[in-house]
Amino acid sequence: MTEFYESQRAMRAMRRAAIQRGVIAILDVGTSKIACLILRFDGRDRMPEGEGIGNMAGQSQFRVIGAATTRSRGVELGESCAMQETERAVRTAVQAAQKMANVRVDHVIACLSGGQPRSYGLAGQVLVEGDMVREPDVARALASCDIPDYGEERDVLHAQPVNFALDHRSGLIDPRGQIGQRLACDMHMLTVDTAVIQNLIYCLKRCDLELAGLASSAYVSGIAALVEDEQELGAACIDMGGGTTGLSIFIKKHMIYADAVRLGGEHVTNDISKGLQVSMAVAERIKTFHGGVVATGMDDREMIEVGGETGDWEHDRRTVSRAELIGIIRPRVEEILEEVRERLDAAGFEHLPTQQIVLTGGASQMPGLDTLAPKILGQQVRIGRPLRVHGLPQAATGSAFAGAVGLSLFAAHPQDEWWDFEMPSERGAPRSLKRAVKWFKENW
Repeated sequence: MTEFYESQRAMRAMRRAAIQRGVIAILDVGTSKIACLILRFDGRDRMPEGEGIGNMAGQSQFRVIGAATTRSRGVELGESCAMQETERAVRTAVQAAQKMANVRVDHVIACLSGGQPRSYGLAGQVLVEGDMVREPDVARALASCDIPDYGEERDVLHAQPVNFALDHRSGLIDPRGQIGQRLACDMHMLTVDTAVIQNLIYCLKRCDLELAGLASSAYVSGIAALVEDEQELGAACIDMGGGTTGLSIFIKKHMIYADAVRLGGEHVTNDISKGLQVSMAVAERIKTFHGGVVATGMDDREMIEVGGETGDWEHDRRTVSRAELIGIIRPRVEEILEEVRERLDAAGFEHLPTQQIVLTGGASQMPGLDTLAPKILGQQVRIGRPLRVHGLPQAATGSAFAGAVGLSLFAAHPQDEWWDFEMPSERGAPRSLKRAVKWFKENW
C-alpha cells in the first residue's frame, strides 16, 4: 500500500507539472479501440465566452486540440495480452493525435477497464487536534480506516473519501476549517490486479511516454455520462465496451461502488461470426449495419447479404434474414444485462433514492437496447452520451467516447483521494513490519 501511495503521489505531481506546461494526453486503452485526446490548458482567462456548457467539472480549463483513434490490437478483456501489438496501436493513436495538434506530449493519463476491479467501503475516526479541523486531521482520519487484506497481487486504483462526519453532523463534503472534536470518514477503495497496471506502465514506457495518472474506465465514464443531478441523487453508469462491461454507482457526486462484467460487444461479434460462419471483420460489419435486439414483423422479410472473401461465389452470396441475426445477438445482450443486474443487486442499488441507470459505451448503441434494457434492469434506463467539451471533434461525441471524455474531466478536476493528503509517518510501519516478519518466517 505504501509503495503505491508514493507512486500515486508522484503521478499527481507529474500531472500538475504537465498541466502547468500546457499540454497533456488522454489515453483510453480499450478492447476494441484505443482513443487518444490531447488537451491544451490555457487557463480560464483566455477561454472564449459562450462556448460549451460553462465551467462545471473544470471543462473551461482545457480545450481538445488533437484526437485520434485506432483499432485496438493485443488487448483482450481490457488487459494487454500481446505487448508489441499494444505498443504499436498506442504509438499509432498518440502519433496521429500529436500530428493533428502539432505538439509533442510526454505525459499521458490513462484509464483501464480490465484488472477485475473490486470495491471496498472503509470507515475510520480520530479525535481532532485542537478545536478546528485541519488537513493533518483529515489525513489521520483517512489513515485510520481499517484496510482489508485485499491480496498480494492487487493494487489500490482509487481511494476516495465519500463522506465526513464531525461530532453529530454527517454528510460533510469537506470538513476542513470546521469546529468539532471527533472526525469520522467513510472511504471507497477500488483495487485491481497489479499485473494489469504494471503491463500498462511498461507499454507506455516503451512508447516513450510517462504515466501521469490512472483511473478506472467505469469511474470516468460515469463522470462523463451522468448529469449533475444523477451524480448527486444516486445513479448507476453501465459502460458497455468491447471486452468488458464496467459499472459504477454514484451518490453525492462520489463513486461508492464499481465492478466489471467480463462480457462486451466483441462477444456479440464472436457469436455472429460462429453463427453465420464468417470472419470477425464481416461479423462486425453486419452487427454495425444490421444489428438489433428487438425483432418486428418486418425483420422476417428483410434479407441481409452476408458477403465474404472465400472466393466461392455461392458461399459469398448467402443471405440471412434480420430476424435470424437478432436471434443470435439478443441472447448474449440479455446475458450481459442479467450479469449487470446481479452486480447491482449485490451492491444494494435498490436502496438508493433514485434508481436511474445510464447505459454508455460503444455496445450501448445497439438499436432496440433502450426497449430491452428496462425489462431486465428496471424502468429508469436511458442511453447516455458524454458531456460536450471544448474542441472535441464531432466524430468523438458518441457514447463510445464516454471514457476518453470523462478522463479529460478527471485530468482537469480530479476528486480528492487518499494520496492528496500527507500520510502520517506511523502509517507505513505495520505493513513493512508484516513484510519483514513474513520474510523472516520464509527464510529461517
